[in-house]
Amino acid sequence: MKRVLVPLAQGFEEAEFIGIVDVLRRAGVEVLVAGLESSGNIKGANGIEIKAELALSSIDINSLDGIALAGGFEGMQNLSNNAKILEIIQRLHKDKKIVAAICASPIVLNKAGVLSSEFTCYPGCEEGINAKRLNEAVVIRDNVITSAGPATAILFGLAITKALVGEDVYKGLYEGLQVPLTRA
Repeated sequence: MKRVLVPLAQGFEEAEFIGIVDVLRRAGVEVLVAGLESSGNIKGANGIEIKAELALSSIDINSLDGIALAGGFEGMQNLSNNAKILEIIQRLHKDKKIVAAICASPIVLNKAGVLSSEFTCYPGCEEGINAKRLNEAVVIRDNVITSAGPATAILFGLAITKALVGEDVYKGLYEGLQVPLTRA
């Protein structure tokens, strides 16, 4: 079973977090929800609290197949200021494993030195990033996956799913989640 770390940082964007975790768990991926400092409830950008099942310190980097970062400006700042998060991103990228970020969190990938060529993010968050922002829902470049914001969270989760567990599971979820209807 593939394993993905989805860290919870104070001020995370709730819709993005739920979109990522829900889609990956439906795909049969083991999702590790870890608080930066400890397990327990973490408050999101809109006041919704979600329980971190683990503390980041308990995560074995070698057991991971990827990391997916939810956005939210405060959440991104907290992720960006966490040395362990930056270390995990760098290590997974070096090992050609999935490194993914949505909304403001591509800034964290940039700080970790793994964002190159083209990416997407929430408009305005590209300032200071020396790569080209594309106005697309999801951008995949090698093992780096980026997405624009809350409304693209399901598509982001699906892109991570496809990269981790393949086309068949992706197609099943794409249809099952009624994604084709969103294009009406």
